[in-house]
Formats: sequence, structure tokens, C-alpha cells
Amino acid sequence: MEWFWLWRILIVVQVFHACLAGASGNQWKKVKERISDTVKGYTPCEPVNCSCHLSVLQHDLQTFKGGISQDVMAATVQRGVGTHYQIIGHKLYREQNCMFPARCSGVEHFILEVIDKLPDLEMVVNVRDYPQVPHWVQPTLPVFSFSKTSDYNDIMYPAWTFWEGGPAVWPIYPTGLGRWDLMRDDLKNSAAQWPWKKKESKGFFRGSRTSPERDPLILLSREAPELVDAEYTKNQAWKSEKDTLGRPPAKEIPLVDHCKYKYLFNFRGVAASFRFKHLFLCGSLVFHVGDEWQEFFYPQLKPWVHYIPVRQDLSDLRELLQFVKENDAIAQEMATRGKEFILNHLQMEDVSCYWERLLTMFSQLLTYKPQRKNSYNQIVHRASKTEL
Repeated sequence: MEWFWLWRILIVVQVFHACLAGASGNQWKKVKERISDTVKGYTPCEPVNCSCHLSVLQHDLQTFKGGISQDVMAATVQRGVGTHYQIIGHKLYREQNCMFPARCSGVEHFILEVIDKLPDLEMVVNVRDYPQVPHWVQPTLPVFSFSKTSDYNDIMYPAWTFWEGGPAVWPIYPTGLGRWDLMRDDLKNSAAQWPWKKKESKGFFRGSRTSPERDPLILLSREAPELVDAEYTKNQAWKSEKDTLGRPPAKEIPLVDHCKYKYLFNFRGVAASFRFKHLFLCGSLVFHVGDEWQEFFYPQLKPWVHYIPVRQDLSDLRELLQFVKENDAIAQEMATRGKEFILNHLQMEDVSCYWERLLTMFSQLLTYKPQRKNSYNQIVHRASKTEL
């Protein structure tokens, strides 16, 4: 009789596990089908004359298709929403003040690279983190910003962080992430040391508490450390452990050491995150939280093709992490597609090309010929410096 009941219990347990497996299989089936359908429907862009990103440029300038008058430009300059630049006779001039000199330097590097190809023009470049021209502002002001949401009419340009003036990230504090060309090489080398099979099968995140939006990831890490290793680091605004969710701040981890892990997380910062483009180069799978904030190259990166999209509130994160752990080959393929996109379509020449096409097309919108302001200083090439 005892063996009979043990046998019955064993059958019940087996049926229970079979039901769980079936439920999990059906759940993953939907995700797999979504990935498969999205990949099949994806058409890679042609990397000719930065054409991958041309639609973004055209969209941003469409707002000003009626032309930009001298009065509108003067009002934009007077509003103080950015730094005023002029290009006259293939020379670059700038008002004396710049809120963040390193950021202006990063912008100027690329303008000076293509200045011999540019017509006369003038523009206002915002080097703050946040965009400046919400839809309700009338008339619409022509302001260049590195990042925005759909609520803003700013014209996106490649961020200063492609050259210098990036955020402070260990171990090169306070100079920032450093030049994109040098960081690419460092991250590619780290990725080679940590191929997919050697990477640890868990999520990884180190960053400051820019917003409570990141809290669920930190809490998940404390609850399920086998899924994710995520901790808050100290930033310049840190005052107490309250700022790191009740625990001492974690040690900063060099970006190249993120490549040891299969799954990496990208959150917005004050605006878009400078981290996004770097994470792909580890050859790790990027989990991108939310889709509100954009940089000029984001639209060609497709969810489920190049990265895993995560809801803003992270309510689906545990499930998505479980999915990639149980579907390793799919995760690796997606990580590879993401890495290849950044390697092929976000080279330094793509950034310079975008600047040239952006400024050339913008100049065609000006309905007047800019006159040089005598009080402005000429900006010339400086000897390049290595930040890393």
C-alpha cells in the first residue's frame, strides 16, 4: 500500500512538472515567434554616405521646411538655449561663452573635420543634457541637441561624447568615457577575451541612481542574484546610503569588464544614455529599458533584432532574463547582430558624414546670408589628445 501511494505521488509530481514545462514552452513560443518574425522582416540598411541614419536627419529638418529667417535665428540666439556658431568662408566662429567647454570641443572637432565642404551658415548648438524646444514653443526654434523625445522639435546631432566631454566613468574620472574610436578598440579587445561561451550567464549593471526607474533591477538582483548582479555606485550627488537604495555604494567597474557578462542593461540617464552604443561592443546581449529617448542612431537599432526591449517599469524583466537563459542560441544571435550593427554603422566616418550632411542640409533652410559677428572668436584645430 505504501508503494502504491509513493507511486501516485510520483505520477502527480511528473504531471505537475510536465504542465510547468508545457506552460513555459508555450510562453517561450510566443517570444520566439516574435523574434523570428521581426528578424525576417528586418532589412539591413546600406552603409553608404551614412545613409542608414539619413531618415532621422530628414525628419528633424522637416519641421523647418518653410525656411529659417534671420529673425527666428536671432530669437534663438537671444533665448540662450545653446552656443551660437557661425561658419563663414570655411572658418568656424563661436560666441565666447560655452556652458561645458569640453562638450563644445567635442562638437567643434567634427565641424572642423568637414568645414572645407560646408557653405556659410550659423546654428545654435545645445550642449546641455536636456533638449530645449518642446512642441508648444512658437515659433519653432532651430536648436541642435544630442538627444530628445517625440515631445521636442530639437534637431539631433551626434553627441560630443564621440570625441570628448563624456560622463565620468571609472577608471578615467573625471574625463569621461573618452573618445569613441579608442573605446571601440578597447571594448573589441575585451570582447575577444570574453567570447560568448566564457561569459557569465547573468545580467550585470553598475551605475548611479540617476532615477528610481532603475530601482527594480537593483531589488531583483538582491532577490535573485543568480539572474542579475546589479548595484548602485556613488555619484557626485551622493549624500548617504539612501541614495544607493539603503546599501553602501558599490565599487565602480571599468566598462571593459562589463564584457564578462552575457546580459547588460541600458537605462536612460537625464536624457539618452551614453552607455548604449558601448554595451553592444562587448558582444553581450543588451537589454534596453524604455523607448522614449533617442539619439540620431537609435532608430536603425531594432528591438528583438539587435536588443531586448524592456518595459519602462521593468515588470517583464525577470521573464525576459529567464527566456534568454533558457534560449542561449537565440540570445547569442541577437547579441551578434547588435554588435555588428554598431561596428558597421557607427564608425567615426559615419559620425563625420552625419555632421556634414546635417549642416549642409540645414544651411539650405536659411533664407538669408549669415554675417560674421566681429566679437566671435575663430575656432581652430587643436592638437588631439588621448583621454584613455
